[in-house]
Amino acid sequence: MTSQSQGIQQLLQAEKRAKDKLEEAKKRKGKRLKQAKEEAMAEIDQYRMQKDKEFRLKQSKIMGSQSNLSDEIEEETLGKIQELNGRYSKCVESVLNQLLSMVCDMKPEIHVNYKGTN
Repeated sequence: MTSQSQGIQQLLQAEKRAKDKLEEAKKRKGKRLKQAKEEAMAEIDQYRMQKDKEFRLKQSKIMGSQSNLSDEIEEETLGKIQELNGRYSKCVESVLNQLLSMVCDMKPEIHVNYKGTN
């Protein structure tokens, strides 16, 4: 009976060691998964930063050319505004005189379609 009880004790100890090894393996697996996740996140962050840098370079090239175009358009617009202001100041007096003469110098005439009642 003692040999049976020793056999049972040995089986229980073997089962306990197996259970401990299994727990240890689960812990190692969890640590490895966590480490793999951290490594993947680091790679993702590095890739994201690289792509963000490439995007910013492309954006600066495009926006740089757009800002040059914008400057050219603004310069052209200012030139046209100055030209129009010059034309205005040159012609404003003659146009006002012409307008005033049309309004003030009235020559009353009978309309051609008017028929007398006599």
